[in-house]
Amino acid sequence: MPGLTLDVVIVGAGLGGLAAAIGIRRAGHKVTILEHNAEFQHASIQIPPNAGRILSQWGLIPFIAKHSKNPVAMQLRSWKDGKLIHPESLQLENRFGTKYFNLHRADVHGDFVEAAEALGVILRLGATVRDIDLDTASVLLQSGEKVKGDVVIGADGLNSTCTEILLGHKMPRLPTGDLAYRLTVQESDMRKHASLHELLDKSTTDYWMGPGAYLVGYLLGDGLYNIALICPDTLPEAVNISRATPQEMQELLQGWDPRLQILLSIVKQTQKWRMLSCSEMENWGHEAGRGQGAAQAIEDAGVLSALFAKITERNQLKDTLKLYERLRKPRTSRIMQASFDQGVAYMLRDGPEQLERDRQLAVEGAKHYPINSIDPPFQQWMLGFDCVAEAEGMWEEEFGK
Repeated sequence: MPGLTLDVVIVGAGLGGLAAAIGIRRAGHKVTILEHNAEFQHASIQIPPNAGRILSQWGLIPFIAKHSKNPVAMQLRSWKDGKLIHPESLQLENRFGTKYFNLHRADVHGDFVEAAEALGVILRLGATVRDIDLDTASVLLQSGEKVKGDVVIGADGLNSTCTEILLGHKMPRLPTGDLAYRLTVQESDMRKHASLHELLDKSTTDYWMGPGAYLVGYLLGDGLYNIALICPDTLPEAVNISRATPQEMQELLQGWDPRLQILLSIVKQTQKWRMLSCSEMENWGHEAGRGQGAAQAIEDAGVLSALFAKITERNQLKDTLKLYERLRKPRTSRIMQASFDQGVAYMLRDGPEQLERDRQLAVEGAKHYPINSIDPPFQQWMLGFDCVAEAEGMWEEEFGK
């Protein structure tokens, strides 16, 4: 526990904001979260070992384990007939220290809320930020109330008010050119179709890689099977989320593995979401003082926790935040690019490039694969990385002299 107790204000109560609150509170500081929503929307998430190790250190694994499935393998399949091209083991505990978890975001979000409040974090819902005084670290709410802290941390996502205030202008949201259909179906409904049992019995994460699109499916821990279909963006320019029909998806996947038509026939409702990104920010902080998915948000929180546990003097705060940016920005930038590249590799059109990709994937025990998440050097860099140890080491280099 540090000798100095800071008042930390976090804007945003998604997984990133909650994880940061848990970590910083565990480091001995006071934390208030401001969240403009009165309730939350949820989808499914995956927690790989690089994030799982942090949650293990915080004692949260037993809670998320209650809601999750631990996939034994990631299976890359042909779009045409579902033929298995490459099986990649996800039984990673011996290599990386924790299991791989598939679960519903609502479940882990509820666990994080419970853990944060048990630690004494103040969570304020319906608290909409109007402005932030970056020099005094005070937040003005729409109600007129001012919330004062020693530091304000923005964790309010792609439509970030904090980013807009920091930059002095809105951060444009950039369409990636793709959209995602997201939905779940009941495992019990899938069990009625013998051809779908293979997708359930071994608890695998399955990818069908096709021309211009790919579909991923996996079991969650609450009797649901999660499905995401990524395909070209056809939404009107002013629309980012729209209701959709299972028939749309079936039409998109005409000629694909016949099991997918059966799977989609039991879908009751779905939505489609434009996939958006933003330009990389030059700086993350103000002179006064993101996960590409849940795993990176948890890594962000782990680094903040490690650094804030080291602060003993108020005048260290500005340099601590600069160190956080130096630690996190290169890694998250590389992961964002790798995610984009992996999507391109999944969606190769029929032809020589797709055939060469599949030829390389079929080689057992290769030193390199054309899919980042299973490429041995990238996987080691991604899942074996200890962000907490790196943060503590960098702190000692900077301030431990």
